[in-house]
Amino acid sequence: MTKKGVTVQDLTDRHESKYALAVAAARRARAITEGSQPLVETSASKPVTIALEEIRRGIVTVDVPPIGIK
Repeated sequence: MTKKGVTVQDLTDRHESKYALAVAAARRARAITEGSQPLVETSASKPVTIALEEIRRGIVTVDVPPIGIK
């Protein structure tokens, strides 16, 4: 992690699917925007940044869909 916060590289190193990571972050950010409380203490104010921090800490999980599902 950098001084500025979560980097994409931090997260893509841990998760095999960038797509699943983006979907999980977007869903969690939307939930925060709609009123859910952040699950981490952070100085960030943007919902996407908060969601990415929650994913980085392992509080929110990234589910990778099975291969072959269309």
